[in-house]
Amino acid sequence: MKIADRWFKRQRIGDGITLLWEPHVDPLIRCNIWHVKGRDGDLLVDTGLGIVSLRSAAKDIFDKHITAVATHTHYDHIGGMHEFDRRIVHESEAAIMSEGLAEMVLRFGDFSEADRRELNALGYGVDCDELISALPHADFEIDEHIVQPAPCTLSVSEGDVVDLGDRAFEILHLPGHSPGSIGLWEKRTGVLFSGDAIYDGPLLTNFPGADIDQYVDTMHRLRTLPVRVVHGGHEDSFGRERLIEIADRYLELWRHDMTTKLSNPTNS
Repeated sequence: MKIADRWFKRQRIGDGITLLWEPHVDPLIRCNIWHVKGRDGDLLVDTGLGIVSLRSAAKDIFDKHITAVATHTHYDHIGGMHEFDRRIVHESEAAIMSEGLAEMVLRFGDFSEADRRELNALGYGVDCDELISALPHADFEIDEHIVQPAPCTLSVSEGDVVDLGDRAFEILHLPGHSPGSIGLWEKRTGVLFSGDAIYDGPLLTNFPGADIDQYVDTMHRLRTLPVRVVHGGHEDSFGRERLIEIADRYLELWRHDMTTKLSNPTNS
């Protein structure tokens, strides 16, 4: 496997926001990393896999105190959290951050056969077994990378606020993808960082911690937000009209699945 010349790419998208991402990572686990400049400090929404130091790679834009927020604790979002002194996560997933994750799936074959079938059906076809297409350096061992423990310095819940001085983001508890999934909502600008609660791609719902009933409630809630732009945990950003389309599509899909199950009950 080739050695990457550079692990992260970035794009300034306006509103004082920069998108960073890991181009050598398969889209299945390629997390969007969002940096927001503030007067008194900066906000970092999710931190990727932690394969390469995010703080070092973006030191030219990390020129203030950084508050790193995990929208949830799946490994593709919290790998770099340990590099930052101020770490925020929802109270229901704080223990996961403290413990770290001894297992990080970087090979498609390490998913169960059932998971691989579902991922392929959703469109996450993987051309080769590895979920990274390059190595950060010659000595990197793909089977030995883990998520370092990163005890949160502040656990949050619905309605808490992350204040940057001239910008303030309200915490929205958006469970369904995971118990402690959160969004960060800036009412003044209509900007929502949604994590994996909603993004413009196949949503993953059939794995430990996911809850369809909670996801339905979250989708209904998201439909009512007067958002201008949604910056998700994966894929491209989108506006309110697209948000409603995505939410309605999944609500209809889940409604159909529930109707099918009720009309074809399984005898236990």
